[in-house]
Order: sequence, then C-alpha cells, then structure tokens
Amino acid sequence: MTDDYLIESFLEMMSAERGASENTLSAYQRDLRNWKFATRNKVFLTLGTGHLEAVLATWQREGIAASTAARKLSTLKQFFLFLQTEGHRKDNPANNLDRPRQGRPLPKVLSEFEVNQLFLTAEKDISPKGVRLLCMLEILYAGGLRVSELVTLTVRSTNRRDNCLLIKGKGGRERLLPLTKPAKDMIEKWALVRELTLPKGFGSIEYHDKFLFPSSSKNGHITRERFAQLLKRLAIKAGLNPKMVSPHILRHAFATHLLSNGADLRSVQTLLGHSDISTTQIYTHVLDKRMRKLVESKHPLAN
Repeated sequence: MTDDYLIESFLEMMSAERGASENTLSAYQRDLRNWKFATRNKVFLTLGTGHLEAVLATWQREGIAASTAARKLSTLKQFFLFLQTEGHRKDNPANNLDRPRQGRPLPKVLSEFEVNQLFLTAEKDISPKGVRLLCMLEILYAGGLRVSELVTLTVRSTNRRDNCLLIKGKGGRERLLPLTKPAKDMIEKWALVRELTLPKGFGSIEYHDKFLFPSSSKNGHITRERFAQLLKRLAIKAGLNPKMVSPHILRHAFATHLLSNGADLRSVQTLLGHSDISTTQIYTHVLDKRMRKLVESKHPLAN
C-alpha cells in the first residue's frame, strides 16, 4: 500500500465526509508531500515520533514560520488519525507533539482614509472593466468576503429580495451578508455592462447566468490572482503602497472598521464566516482601544 494511495484515500474522505473545499484539499496534499520530502521519503506507515521531531527542529532552524509549521503538523495529525481509524496504523506518532509556538501578529489594515482613496480612484474608470473592479471592491468591503467567495459569486446569489448576498464559505457553510446601498447600486450598474465584458464562448445560458464576474479562465470566473493584480494596480494609481493592498487586507479592514465604529465581536464573527470566535479575536486590539477611550471619556472619575 503506497503513500500516494493513502494520501488519495485521506483526501477522498475529507471531501466526502467533511465537505473540504478544493483549496483545502490542495493544501492538505501539499502539506503531506512536504512531510514526505522532509522525512527523506520515509514511508508514512513506519514513521515515528522521533522522525517528526527532527523535521520540526529543522524547520525551526531554517526559519520557517511557526504558523506554517503548526498548520503542517495539524494536517499530519489528521492524516495519522485517518490511518488509525482505517486500521493502517495502531498509533499516531504526531499526537503528542507540541504545536510550534507562534505569536499572533496584528493583521495589516488599511485606514478608512486609504480605503476611501481606493474607491475614489476606482470611480474614475467608467469602462466596463472599471465598473467591474469597482463593483468587486464595493462587495468585498461591504461584506468582508474571502477572495474565493467573491470571485465565485453567482448571479443568482445577488438576486435576493432582502438585499443580502448568499455566500457559500469554508466547508460548504452558507451565510447571509447584508448589502450596503452603494454595493447594491454597483451590482445593478455592473449588470448593465456585464455582457460587454463576456469573453467569446460565453453566449450560452449555462455560462451567461452562472458567475457574477465571468471570464475565460478554466473555472469560468475571474481568478483570485487576477483580482489581486487589479487591486495592486489600483493601489499604485491611488498613491498607496501596493504591498499594503490585497483582497485579504481589505477583509481585515472591513472587520477592523466595523469594530472601531461600534460593532460587537460576535456580529463580526458571523459576518466573516468564522466558525470559531478565537479566529476573530485577532481584532480585539481595536476593542481594547475603544474600551480605553470609552472609560477615559465617560467614566465619572476619569477626569
């Protein structure tokens, strides 16, 4: 029984039983191949805890981020648990390994002024593709979507009477996001020029009505990479540092700006689609500042 066979079986299980997305499955496969390479192609069925400790120590010396090593270790633990469950191994050699220590760096965030500069710059391009970029920007900042959620939006998901977006997120979990009026208006404006940007071969109803932002990519929609590239170009035009502008940084900006303007952490967790509030807690530095300001300005003994 080869390692390749075991990995494929594991991926099939994660897809069928856990509903793992294609991106998640690709990440699992990549992690397991990295372990295979790092252990000098030793067989997974014979790997011991010592082999794994040696790999983690090597990664630490090489300066691999603790968060990356922790993710790879998590993948391996799940893989060995699968091998145990299927009766291929009696033990899980990764089970007692400590998670590599990592700090939780504060996310990079654009200020409200910088986000406004992006919008003002995007509004200057009135071409169909310019309208598309502004529409994507409006939706992204209005709802804090993951970039994969944004580019795969369907036409149907925006045609709700309650002015909400139906998002299919990680693990197939669905959530509703209320649309701001500017975002709703831009979707309507985009609908008027969308056909002008449709590539050849998109005349059929199957493609014409599926994705909100169609393209000639193999998946039929604008790719994450292309959208990120367009944002970088927009940042340069707006006089901003392109390294500080990406779809994920705009997602961080959405969450941070909501919290700084009075939203509660639970609401932001729901809007972001985080299954665990501990993921959302990276934004608590905003709450800390707000609480301190509240005490300093409102407490009767503050002055």
